[in-house]
Amino acid sequence: MLDSKELSAETWLDRLDRSAYALPLLFVLSMMETLIIPIPIEAILIPWMLSQSRRRWTIASVALAGNITAAALGYWLGALAMEQWGDTLISLFGGAQAYDSFAEEIHNNGFISVLAVGVTPTPLQIAMLAAGATGYSFLLFLLAVTLSRSVRYFGLVILVNVAGEAALKLWKRYSRQIGAALLVLAGVWLWFLFS
Repeated sequence: MLDSKELSAETWLDRLDRSAYALPLLFVLSMMETLIIPIPIEAILIPWMLSQSRRRWTIASVALAGNITAAALGYWLGALAMEQWGDTLISLFGGAQAYDSFAEEIHNNGFISVLAVGVTPTPLQIAMLAAGATGYSFLLFLLAVTLSRSVRYFGLVILVNVAGEAALKLWKRYSRQIGAALLVLAGVWLWFLFS
């Protein structure tokens, strides 16, 4: 049986940082967050950045690369598959009302709409599908995603640099409670999403 030291967040983060697979796993998780799992990856990034100050920019860059890769895939999924599987994809990622609303928003305010969705913790899935399906410029879409997610991830590095030690002490003291609360919130959110 594992003791509490082996289960601590600090131990888990140290193991994660020493792993040769940590950054590739982060890339895949970032892709999954963008394509499939609409739970903000910041729940992983913040404690990891807090505990690994020398790698903060690298962590943010890898998360950004995974996000951009997934956004490109999502765009092409919207462009190529919406006609055949559109109803299934739309219901999976938020429903027809959300899709129709964002498709109209892209038509009216394209770049700004994608930029706004990319900065907020709003899931990017509907924006990707709508941008691809409506034929919005792929290059402008990628530029908007890159700029917005850069603000989000690199802004997080700056925030962690500023909050630094105080935030790390808070995380170490309450990591289990914070982790449990995040799991409960994710479960409730998923339940509402799929029920």
